[in-house]
Amino acid sequence: MIPLSWRLLAVLLLALPFTGQAADALPGDSVYLLDDAFSDQAGKPFKLADRRGRPQLVAMFYTSCRYICPLIVDSAKGVEHALSPAERARLGVLLVSLDPARDDTAALASVARKRKLDPARWTLARTDAGAVRRVAALLGVRYRALADGEFNHTSALVLLDAEGRVLARTERLGPVPDPAFLAAVKAALATGAPPR
Repeated sequence: MIPLSWRLLAVLLLALPFTGQAADALPGDSVYLLDDAFSDQAGKPFKLADRRGRPQLVAMFYTSCRYICPLIVDSAKGVEHALSPAERARLGVLLVSLDPARDDTAALASVARKRKLDPARWTLARTDAGAVRRVAALLGVRYRALADGEFNHTSALVLLDAEGRVLARTERLGPVPDPAFLAAVKAALATGAPPR
């Protein structure tokens, strides 16, 4: 017969994976499992997992784009404007640059300032080229650099839940939100955890 102290120890060891660390573990399909380093329009470093805790609108863009990328910003703003102030406060917006060579902190800050993007909710981010490829793959964004420095790319808004799982996406651009996508955003905000 196994002594009581050994049985208690065995029970405690078996219980360890189900406490603490496991409670904080990300789901296996979370975009936040990507561990690359990013920095925002203020130069502050972060990881995608730092976004955990509230739903996010995510898109890829680049600051020198004159046509489609401003429409991506308009699309995210359109979603925001369709939300109540309380809903808006629970939603984050993350725009990841496709152009790490030219989109430095100053370029990101300039776009944020010109477009009047509230830094409490909007993050314009840059990372290295390898991480750009990985984020694009996770979000289903296809892109390629052109000889003139422009990019061809999928223009989409992607909705992530509070744990970083893809809930919905839309490629409908402009200030009037896609109704189905807006409904998904509202549903995520209704069930999502409060912001951290």
